[in-house]
Amino acid sequence: MLRKIPVADLRLGMHLHGFEAAWIDHPFWRTRFVLTDPADLAAIHASPVRDCWIDVSRGCDVEGSAPPTEPSPEQATVEALAPAAPEVNDLQSELEHAARICSQSRQAVVSMFAEARLGKALDVERCLPLVEEVRRSVLRNPGALVSLARLKTADDYTYMHSVAVCALMVALGRTLGLDDESCRQAGLAGLVHDMGKAVMPAAILDKPGRLTDEEFAVMRTHPQRGHEILLEGQGADAVALDVCLHHHEKVDGSGYPHHLAGDAITPYARMGAICDVYDAITSNRPYKAGWDPAESVSRMARWNGHFDSTLFFAFVKSLGIYPTGSLVRLASGRLAVVIEQNQQSLTTPIVKVFFSVKTGLPIGPELLDLGRGSDRIMQRESRGAWNFPHLESMWAGDSAEAISAARRTAA
Repeated sequence: MLRKIPVADLRLGMHLHGFEAAWIDHPFWRTRFVLTDPADLAAIHASPVRDCWIDVSRGCDVEGSAPPTEPSPEQATVEALAPAAPEVNDLQSELEHAARICSQSRQAVVSMFAEARLGKALDVERCLPLVEEVRRSVLRNPGALVSLARLKTADDYTYMHSVAVCALMVALGRTLGLDDESCRQAGLAGLVHDMGKAVMPAAILDKPGRLTDEEFAVMRTHPQRGHEILLEGQGADAVALDVCLHHHEKVDGSGYPHHLAGDAITPYARMGAICDVYDAITSNRPYKAGWDPAESVSRMARWNGHFDSTLFFAFVKSLGIYPTGSLVRLASGRLAVVIEQNQQSLTTPIVKVFFSVKTGLPIGPELLDLGRGSDRIMQRESRGAWNFPHLESMWAGDSAEAISAARRTAA
């Protein structure tokens, strides 16, 4: 039976069922466990959370309390997922919040992978509050979390890739007009789509070079292994199971593991295929540097037979033809990085000009709304050709460094 109590009344031996707060505000990526560690209790007391739910049938009750009133079994989760008032943030305002979501989401994925490696049964339903925070961030500003999640090192690619695909799936679902619950399903599927990599040999997963045919054959088993892991646990719905198993299928039938083609691949799996590939090719990997976001969109558009064309168009609409962080050359002979999308036009984003091609010298950074001026984008530019060391900080500001610092601390 569940009881709502102030966190000040929490004691060791109580079974914590849920917090009366957004997932981002409390110190755990999961709830529903018996409090046995004084450090956990101290962390909860030090958090901004004021109320929580305990299950008195599975742990201690508050001394001298009257019998608890019984809310619905999932009351805590329902309240955590309650619709928030519509809110819109500009990119810079949302980036700070998104940086916290990225850092704590990474912790969640690291924990899930560790549990899977140990053979423990996963309860992916525990990730729903996390996915809801992602959904709300995308609702406030579609570009912030999606763009920030792309910033990952080769060392933490496997973990942050899951977070990035979660955000991309939510953003794509939003563009397609899916309702809130369907966006949550898409996000959860993105978060767990690569669980099979948890049991791949580290020598293959982290190899700083091209895989041999034998190694690639092993890696190609990760969709089935992930599907098995999710089936052995609980909380994974049909969408999560399907995306995990089929996110490497291609519409022309050349994908794996089942060589499905066309409509035999569900819409969610086709969404997963697009989001998975985009984040993979824009991220730094052990064996290559990530491609520029705009360059990646352009290349993917030319891969006939890989993706559902209707869903890919919606994906581009969700990101922009020149996604945030893209390096572009303007008609004025200046280089700029894309800062934010223009909702009225996919080709006229807000950019930050910082370099003159004519002089070969940096210039004072200047924000430019291409939808309101005479300058325009002439072409995409290759990051590798220019090698600007601080390109990400041009658009992400302190949030990029915040994520890097959090990863250094976690390591």
